[in-house]
Amino acid sequence: MQADRENGKIGWACGEFEPLLVLFAAGELDSAEQARVAAHLAHCSGCAAEFESENQLLGLLAENHVEPGASLLASCRANLLYALDLEEGRSWFGRTAGALLPASWLAPRPAWGAAILLFVGFSVGMFGPRLLRHSLTPASPPDAIAESPAASGAADTSAPVASPVSTLDLHTAEVAGINVYPSGENQPPQVELQLNAQQPMTVHGTVDNGDVKRVLLYVLRNNQRYDPDVRLDAVDLLRARNNDPEVRSALCHAVHTDNNAAVRLKALEALNGAEPQDIVRQTLLDALVDDRNPGVRVEAINELRSMAANGQVSSDNHMLAVLRERMQKDPNTYIRLQSAAAIRDLGPRAKF
Repeated sequence: MQADRENGKIGWACGEFEPLLVLFAAGELDSAEQARVAAHLAHCSGCAAEFESENQLLGLLAENHVEPGASLLASCRANLLYALDLEEGRSWFGRTAGALLPASWLAPRPAWGAAILLFVGFSVGMFGPRLLRHSLTPASPPDAIAESPAASGAADTSAPVASPVSTLDLHTAEVAGINVYPSGENQPPQVELQLNAQQPMTVHGTVDNGDVKRVLLYVLRNNQRYDPDVRLDAVDLLRARNNDPEVRSALCHAVHTDNNAAVRLKALEALNGAEPQDIVRQTLLDALVDDRNPGVRVEAINELRSMAANGQVSSDNHMLAVLRERMQKDPNTYIRLQSAAAIRDLGPRAKF
């Protein structure tokens, strides 16, 4: 403990303690955490100097503080209703299945329940082996068109085989499901895409496979056609290829147009580290200004702050204007503070 006091640390390492300074300065910590922070600041000159800098930012914000009005309350209510609507839509299947489960109607009628269970058991015993043998028979050529001749052992190489997905009109197809299976060490996961079309098919491969990539990109570009879970899986899989121009364009499109906040948030995370930074920067600025979800805006300002602190972006008048406007008007305290900090990180051009 004596060594910690000499180094300016009480209990927590400064690296872990630093993120709490903003919250402490804004009065967002509970009493116990405030006491620990205060004790640390009393013995750590480095953190005390950083805390003083945050206080100066708060003072600057206080000079331009505008009390939230009825529009903020209406926005919060709208976001809450939207989240409840999404949860309601996701849970309807669970309620329907619960109403149809035998436990809900067999318990009051034990005799009928026993008879039905015996019938079900008899049916499974009679028909189960037949169905199992049928499912294990080789698939017909139309169902296996996503497999190459080499994979199936064919020796005829007299003519090139067209990609099955390239000849499929995805406008008339439906992505019924995305399954992901882990591969070996340092290898991308295997993806299985189930497509419902006039001739159903299953596409296998990694995200580096052209057919798999085309379907995933189509899901993001036509997000109104697919469930949020399918779109989230598509974003997660494409994240490893965020430097591909087509992938980067689809991720930016999702940030701008997807009506699900979770998908927009994951798309922003997937853009982290993508090149060129100017395109990513503009998408982050658009999300910071236009997105009504505070979680999405927080992710946008966090990535902008990180890029500014690491010198990955150069400031211009548009970027500085957006950050100043958010510093003064954003209803979220954290976003206002981080906008001011990003301006500070951008260097001498960023004058308050």
